Amino acid sequence: MNIAVFCGASTGTKEIYKEKTIELGKWIAKNNHQLVYGGGNVGLMGIIADSVLESKGNVIGVMPNFLIEREICHSGINELVTVENMSDRKTYIVENSDAFIALPGGPGTLEEISQVISWARVGQNDGPCILFNVNGYYDYLERFYDTMVDEGFLNLEDREKTLFSDNLEEIEDFIKNYRKPEVRKY
Repeated sequence: MNIAVFCGASTGTKEIYKEKTIELGKWIAKNNHQLVYGGGNVGLMGIIADSVLESKGNVIGVMPNFLIEREICHSGINELVTVENMSDRKTYIVENSDAFIALPGGPGTLEEISQVISWARVGQNDGPCILFNVNGYYDYLERFYDTMVDEGFLNLEDREKTLFSDNLEEIEDFIKNYRKPEVRKY
């Protein structure tokens, strides 16, 4: 299975972000999954790639040309796919992944996972979406998703298609038992 991981180009301020990223990378490799990610060698992006590689897993990076020119791509991954821009990067990752996990990150990480969650509701993504809630990083966002349900902007069935968890056993179970959402009709 191809697992897309969205994450920061920074490591954050707490050691636990690095530790849980390494744990996720080892889990990906141990379960014979393949990592599909942004292709970077900095921050949590570099850590996730390194942990998969060190555990004898396979890594595909997807990087726009303008970022390659800044020399932040990971040179040790199994495959580097070059694309023209950020939109092409996201499209490639979505089309070539079976499940989507967001580690802590900034606005780009939030935008990437939000897009695949919203695409599931309209039939453009049928894979499970998980926010790896390290140290409660996504607690406020989880509450906001619940508010969307309470206020009638998201139905409960669609809300249950997104998991907030830092437990790899729970994440694995969610992926194994995931049923794609019905395409939303208006």
